[in-house]
Amino acid sequence: AGEDLAISYYHAYGLPVTVLRPFNTYGPYQKSNMEGGVVPIFISQKLERKTLNIFGDGNQTRDLLYVEDCADFIVRAALSDKANGEILNAGYGEDISINDLALLIAQSPDRIKHVEHIHPHSEIPKLVCDYSKAKELLGWVPRTPLSEGIKKTEAWLRNRRKEEAQRSEMHTE
Repeated sequence: AGEDLAISYYHAYGLPVTVLRPFNTYGPYQKSNMEGGVVPIFISQKLERKTLNIFGDGNQTRDLLYVEDCADFIVRAALSDKANGEILNAGYGEDISINDLALLIAQSPDRIKHVEHIHPHSEIPKLVCDYSKAKELLGWVPRTPLSEGIKKTEAWLRNRRKEEAQRSEMHTE
């Protein structure tokens, strides 16, 4: 409803409006507690040497978009008149199951545990982005493979933890 209302203002009044739909964005500065996305949650569990918990069977898939690619998408859309009046998707264009994502991050099936999913009916089973319109109108394509984005996110989380530990030590001295 919100998207239709926004687009109607473009058609009725010429207001330059573009609806952007970034898929499952992840990367540095994302919350890594249970309010955050699956990538930083899994990485945090790995860094804390905890088991990575998968809710349900883990066969549900997600299309994950690295934050720098998302930012590039937003800037290109904001600067392009071709985007006016359009609904544009941004994602990597490939999905990965939560099981495979957990294995990619944990690097061992022994560190993964399936737990009961309390609200399985609300789970989207498969999610893959078609970003062809963004490619056509903006020349935008995602550039960061999932494995690279995970490495960058893990490095950022490691550094953040070190900085927090150093600040904590300074305050206790």
